[in-house]
Amino acid sequence: MIHGNLEGVRESLIQEMEKLYDIDFDRSMFLPDRLLQLLVRFTDQLNREMLVYLDRNGEILEVAVGSISSIGLTEMHLRRNFDRLTGFRCIHTHPGGNAALSDVDIQALRLLRFDSMCAVGVNGGICTGISAAFLGELEYSRLSVNILGPVKPGRLPQQAWLHEIELSEERVQKAIAEGGIVETAEKVMLISTDSEESLDELASLADTAGAVIVSRVLQKRPKPDPAMFIGAGKAQELSLACQTLEVDLAILDDELTGAQQKNLENALGVRVIDRTSLILDIFARRAETAEGKLQVELAQLKYRLPRLAGSSSALSRLGGGIGTRGPGETRLEVDRRHIRRRIDELSRQLADLSRQREMRRARRGKMDQTTVALVGYTNAGKSTLLNALSGAEVLVEDKLFATLDPVVRQVSLPENRSCLMVDTVGFIRKLPHTLVEAFKSTLEEAVYADLLVIVSDLSSPFYRQQREVVYEVLRQLGADGKPVVEALNKADKAEIGGMIEPAGAILISAASGMGLDHLKAEISRRIASLRTRVTLSVPYAKGAALNLLHDQGQVETEEYTETGTNVTCLLDATLYARVKKMLES
Repeated sequence: MIHGNLEGVRESLIQEMEKLYDIDFDRSMFLPDRLLQLLVRFTDQLNREMLVYLDRNGEILEVAVGSISSIGLTEMHLRRNFDRLTGFRCIHTHPGGNAALSDVDIQALRLLRFDSMCAVGVNGGICTGISAAFLGELEYSRLSVNILGPVKPGRLPQQAWLHEIELSEERVQKAIAEGGIVETAEKVMLISTDSEESLDELASLADTAGAVIVSRVLQKRPKPDPAMFIGAGKAQELSLACQTLEVDLAILDDELTGAQQKNLENALGVRVIDRTSLILDIFARRAETAEGKLQVELAQLKYRLPRLAGSSSALSRLGGGIGTRGPGETRLEVDRRHIRRRIDELSRQLADLSRQREMRRARRGKMDQTTVALVGYTNAGKSTLLNALSGAEVLVEDKLFATLDPVVRQVSLPENRSCLMVDTVGFIRKLPHTLVEAFKSTLEEAVYADLLVIVSDLSSPFYRQQREVVYEVLRQLGADGKPVVEALNKADKAEIGGMIEPAGAILISAASGMGLDHLKAEISRRIASLRTRVTLSVPYAKGAALNLLHDQGQVETEEYTETGTNVTCLLDATLYARVKKMLES
């Protein structure tokens, strides 16, 4: 399969390029003459960059159309092995004739530890020069890079450059043996045009993803620049900072278009991802269940599809770093039709899982099992609270999105009552629309719950704004009319002064147990008032209303008459209003 940007490429040319996989190239040559000739010819015909991964046996592992900054590796080669070099070299062409290696090329070599990074200049159907970079000695806890060339194709020192790979392997292993390599995390620059609060949250997200933050930039703008988001002048200024601080990755605090991302990468000289891509990366690492992984892949593909269409760039960023992980990685370089087919397939699988959830919820309703959903901002302490109330051992971490897949536990309440409590994925500012759509089958646990417990971090100086975000997401999900209990968590760490907002909220500390008896009593009281016994006459023409009563209510008696069905059932206020509206229409 040929990966990358194939839009407008003739099928016959794609088939020609696919034959590269069947050729055994001379393993005694760094860049075999036949491979060089084919790359030059294809580059000239396409007027686009070509990229191949050549292993030490002379076999082609991957063929792609696009640049090193936009073409990723498939899952088979994506693993970053820090004990040795990857065992293959990256060879790519530059249609403009420039054979020099870019800053992005050098960052990729360091990050992925290729055997070598090789650039071939192509202009007018001929090779203008060849350059290659190899990992060098350890300098200041970082591997240096040795750049050789550019040289003319007839003067390429094939054996010397192959020997340089051997020397590079020795240098890397020596550095590891001495414990000198510490660059296992990417060094990132955070850029925001929003606020310090938003920048702080972006920093927390980057920390959760395992990044090392070396620079934070806040630039106030009335509106984003359509070409570079932060403007050409600011981008030029930050490019110098990226070089000085040896930044691996720049993370923007808002969603970028494909063109903005590409322009910023060219200007900054480093990889660029946006907030959405960062959140998707975290979700990819956190997903454990089959459903969670399906939802992550669906969100990734929905996010990247318009960027393929809009910017003609490849779907994935350079493999192996933040923003590139997850089950979707094996699909990121396929063409638009293939992606859409995959999106349809994932949607069908998730729809099947959603139907299974509906059946489980219906069984719970018929057994009079009340469901209480814990919802709130990410890292507000929902999992800690579930553990404290149920005695369960749900994973608890002081990280954003520690819980991704919903967890259901039985909780005993006062007055001999009980409920099923669901721990849901946390909400966040600027929650990507693709995530809301992809995770609907998970988030709908909040939609169909009988009662919502909104958990807020009272110790956060931004807890009011975070509550607003939670209510906004609930509105998006159609769950804003649900009965609510407000729990202000981490009250033992908060400085409480003046009136508590909202006035009826319960102060708790899930970690210390403070206020949990009060919270249980309030949940029990609210559950007792949720459902009331009603008798309804449902005409036979309103069968949908009867189905809804069976699915989401608790039907106690049912009697068939000449005009319809008389039903006695237990309904909460929301469901009663829906059924009444259906009967009156």
